Amino acid sequence: MPPRAPRCITTTTRRLPAFSHPSISILRQLHTSRPQGNATLSTTTQDQAPTPLIPKVLLPKPAPAHTTLSCLPLSVVLRTYLITALSSSPLLLSTVSKILLRFLSSKSWLTSVERNPILNLALRETFYKQFCAGETKSAVRSTMAVQESIGYHGVMLEYALEVLSDSSSSNESVDVATWRRGLLDSVDAARPGDFVGLKWSGLGSAAFQLLKAGADPSPLMHNAIHEVCAAAYAKGVRLLPASEETTTNPAIDAWSLALQRKYNRGPAGCIVYNTYQAYLVDTPAVLARHIAIAQEEGFVFGAKLVRGAYLDHEPRHVIWATKEETDAAYDSLAAALVRKEYAGQLQPTGENTAWPEVQVVLATHNAASARKVVAIRREQTARGEKLVPLVYAQLQGMADEVSCDLLAAGREVEGEGYVPQVFKMSAWGTLSQCLNYLLRRAAENKDAAGRTYESRDAMGAELRRRASGFVGL
Repeated sequence: MPPRAPRCITTTTRRLPAFSHPSISILRQLHTSRPQGNATLSTTTQDQAPTPLIPKVLLPKPAPAHTTLSCLPLSVVLRTYLITALSSSPLLLSTVSKILLRFLSSKSWLTSVERNPILNLALRETFYKQFCAGETKSAVRSTMAVQESIGYHGVMLEYALEVLSDSSSSNESVDVATWRRGLLDSVDAARPGDFVGLKWSGLGSAAFQLLKAGADPSPLMHNAIHEVCAAAYAKGVRLLPASEETTTNPAIDAWSLALQRKYNRGPAGCIVYNTYQAYLVDTPAVLARHIAIAQEEGFVFGAKLVRGAYLDHEPRHVIWATKEETDAAYDSLAAALVRKEYAGQLQPTGENTAWPEVQVVLATHNAASARKVVAIRREQTARGEKLVPLVYAQLQGMADEVSCDLLAAGREVEGEGYVPQVFKMSAWGTLSQCLNYLLRRAAENKDAAGRTYESRDAMGAELRRRASGFVGL
């Protein structure tokens, strides 16, 4: 997909003249200059131009005219600041989550998020608008247009209505039909080149049991999966199976690779990806095996790299001991993928070090990791190397400072260098569906929800900059 032209204002800077202190030994005289009838108080020497009495270095430093966040509407900056101020406080986040859960299960008109119009409007204008793309396909497309106007290159849609894998009253045919309909609608709402996220366990409790057992999907699931893949292939929409808990990972890998063998061939390139969690100690070895399989069998290998989302749910021994080790693993694997070379933590499984065709999604809210990859890509571009197709992804409503930093990196080169492709990941569905979805994701990834202080601080600084510009400070 050709990159869409960003529509943000280009940042310019102006160097201020340095202040020069006259020597004490030089005679200074106080005078008034009125070339236009306006008095200007200054000091002069015999051979110098007038110098202000108050050095410019002592004056308040003006706020920059533009920052990387300048492309965001004020409403987005303000809403993001308020919500991240809440989510960065564990106590407030826990309290609000409990209140929302009670609202969602309420039978009373007064506390029903769908029936009480005031409550509905309040939640729709805050949490829903912050994290979700819309309730209908037309609403989703309107959100896409807004994101494109900011400069984003595409979206990653995920249908909010999920069949819960631990449901005791599930019916396989109903669960599979619900999953199938949601995915087909998502593919239909997406544009060619966009992504659609999915969870294999979203096929229902029967699918979850098969995944834990390392078994293949049932015939009913198999047919639904291939119908979705065929629709995505025909439209040029890419599918992103999500990472899940380690007990299901071997089967998730097997299901995703089987689909890559079938659909990641020919002019369509990469349709099905697989997700790799850098915080798992065995991820480098697993990733190397899958790269070797793609090379041997001749299909395009699609990899989405994340840090990990189930820290509180996994056995401690399967995860790196420290955050620094996880960061190092993520950066090492990201560099290896974009360079298509075995290095650092990614080592070949045998003597064959050849690579297949690779396409990569780097899903990260870590600015340092994103900048490291941008630096690698700029070096590759300067050398005229062929680049691995790559997109960066952040959740809608989160890490906008990272997304906008990447967009600014593209604006700096003015079309003559490497332009990062930045996508936003968005849930879509009804208000109740999306709120339930968001609460499940917050429960799965409490660590990420608590780290939103970085976005809070960035949005707070941006609000202060705009306010100072408004009042002329």
